Amino acid sequence: MIERTLVLIKPDGVARGLAGRIIQRLEDTGMKIVGMKMVWIDREFAKRHYRAHIKKFFYPTLESYVTSGPVIAICVEGVHSVENVRKLVGSTSPREAKPGTIRGDFAHYSTEYADKKNKAAANLIHASGSPEEAKEEVALWFTDRELHSYKTVHEVHTL
Repeated sequence: MIERTLVLIKPDGVARGLAGRIIQRLEDTGMKIVGMKMVWIDREFAKRHYRAHIKKFFYPTLESYVTSGPVIAICVEGVHSVENVRKLVGSTSPREAKPGTIRGDFAHYSTEYADKKNKAAANLIHASGSPEEAKEEVALWFTDRELHSYKTVHEVHTL
């Protein structure tokens, strides 16, 4: 039940100064940050991360978007973290994301608008889609030495 998952605050989230608010929301749900770093990825790394989308029509704009500025990579740990983080993040399409989710509250234009303008949908954040994907993505973004084990104050007081 305790899982690790990958969260990326994408270049638009970093540029808009939303990183702290997004991290706070993760921690507010009881997720524990066990790894975090800021990186500016290149096109080759983008292809490795988004390999499932390379042949899709939107991939060129996605690659340009994710390599346009720094990304904050976060490995979070918690009970059913993959599912719970996905709920917190909201629908991939900001227009469909419900209020109260990260995308519903902060993402500012729809995938339809982005497609019409030949831009990537700036949807702020990436979250692994399944436990299997999370394992692969965490291993891609973090070395074992970059991931940490510790007890939060809540774990200390509830054990």
